[in-house]
Amino acid sequence: MPNDRAEPSRTPGAAPAAPLPVLSRAVLALVLASLVSSCALLGGDDDEADARPAPASAGAPDVAGAVTRTLDRRASAVLAGDRARFRAGLARGPRFRAAQDTYLANLAQLPLADLRYRVDPASLVRDGDAYWAVVEVHLQLEGYDAVPVVSRDRYLFRPDPRRPTRLRLASVTDAGWEAAHGVREQPWDRGRIVVRAGTGVLGIFDEGSQPAAAALLGSVERGIAAVAARVPYPWSRSVVVYALSDPGFLRSLPDLPGGDADGVDGVAFPVLASPGDPTLAATRLALHPRLLDRSGAARDRLLRHELTHVALGARDDGAPVWLSEGIAEYVSVQPMPPEERWLAGPAIDAARAGVTRLPADESFNGPGSAANYGLSWWACEYLARTFDASVLFGLLDATAARQTAPGEVLEGLLGITEGQVARRTARLIRTTYG
Repeated sequence: MPNDRAEPSRTPGAAPAAPLPVLSRAVLALVLASLVSSCALLGGDDDEADARPAPASAGAPDVAGAVTRTLDRRASAVLAGDRARFRAGLARGPRFRAAQDTYLANLAQLPLADLRYRVDPASLVRDGDAYWAVVEVHLQLEGYDAVPVVSRDRYLFRPDPRRPTRLRLASVTDAGWEAAHGVREQPWDRGRIVVRAGTGVLGIFDEGSQPAAAALLGSVERGIAAVAARVPYPWSRSVVVYALSDPGFLRSLPDLPGGDADGVDGVAFPVLASPGDPTLAATRLALHPRLLDRSGAARDRLLRHELTHVALGARDDGAPVWLSEGIAEYVSVQPMPPEERWLAGPAIDAARAGVTRLPADESFNGPGSAANYGLSWWACEYLARTFDASVLFGLLDATAARQTAPGEVLEGLLGITEGQVARRTARLIRTTYG
């Protein structure tokens, strides 16, 4: 690397050259800094560069443009299923390339309506001759997502040794950044998946869970038909179901009932358009691996419960939890003969002890969740039997916006208080279950 403190060269016997003026030293330093910055992208050496990552220099070549072109070629290769072109955009490294081959094979199985990668130029950070950048992945599943789903992660790009003006993708993982920004990987980002489709259902399985695919898809198809017959709202009648042999993805979901993935058989979870956009792109299902070994009425009932949440979408976001979960339970048992509609023991015990209020939102998924689900279901049973099933959805519409307290809605629409509903629900449970 040139050094502006070196003595100027001179011919033997000649008089020493005059020192550089101060202004010339400053100008020379700026020129050298620009050259060093350029070497980072063009593949030159930078032996004296600071090893710590530094923001990309404004005087550097168009790094953001180079990254964008790399990502555009990547998206095009994925959509075309062009493995050679896809691999041409990757840096060397057998483990990284093998993981990316799996990613490409995973996406080839998905019904992609849209796939784009976008870089945030302000996020570019130089690390030696490489660059870190925050990348947005826009991915939309055709027939299942209302809008593209945007996720963010931090990628590493290195100069292409054969074409120094190009960049290659060297990493799609920055564990520290992901932890700090709450990144949740999708199953197709985590490892090899096996995709199976049915009427209105896209099943995401893996090698360990795919033997259960046919039976599970059939159960979901029946559940969609049963829920559509009971829920009066328009909805897509389609769902993406994650049915993996490992509970890792389920554990990554926030706000699980009870806070424990091993305590739930399945959960419907919202998929938002992006971390900063609350638009609901879809509601998907994630199942615990133990549900794969079950079959029959119990699994069908659970799936109908979760599919009811899918059908309701954002309509129950502002409703009291007892009404949202009560409706899901009420819909889930309707195809069953009354004698097969089992109720958890804690709910029966609570009814025998006497109930004076409906379950509260803040404690609904706490230690008494089994009783709360049962009491909520039978509160909806009481209302449907006393008035009509349509009353449940009328209450949902009236309380969803949270413009009126649930108790006021009950009194205003039905002329009954929450306390009366709670006491009469307990009496109906005692009469039904003894």
